[in-house]
Amino acid sequence: MPFSVRLTVRSYEIDTQGHVNGAVYHQYADHARAECLRAAGVSLRDLLATGVGPVTLENTVRYHHELRAGDTVDVTCDFVWGDGKTSRVVQRFLRPDGTLVAEVTGTGGLLDLAERRLVSDPGERWRALAAHPEVLNL
Repeated sequence: MPFSVRLTVRSYEIDTQGHVNGAVYHQYADHARAECLRAAGVSLRDLLATGVGPVTLENTVRYHHELRAGDTVDVTCDFVWGDGKTSRVVQRFLRPDGTLVAEVTGTGGLLDLAERRLVSDPGERWRALAAHPEVLNL
């Protein structure tokens, strides 16, 4: 079962058509990923102290249904690790009844802050910092 956080749509997040502004989906996804890292016991401060920081390389949003002011949505985080310098996170936006509202798929990595290059095996870096690496599928 992937990590999930519940959010309620606020009125100022609505666009002129009356549904959630597209940029807000990215903000919701960012918030859910931050909460997932916190649940895994990862401190961003501790990560930065090792000389690396998280970077987003690509995000794709696929919309299925509208969200409107006052709606409740659960945003999941499911990390997918490979052998390279990047990882993926698949995030599903679900109504409490399970209806799929949107999906955000992102590709990211860890940037060496001195070299300005992606580090190899980012999963190992996250695993070393996480008190609960299983939350991150590690």
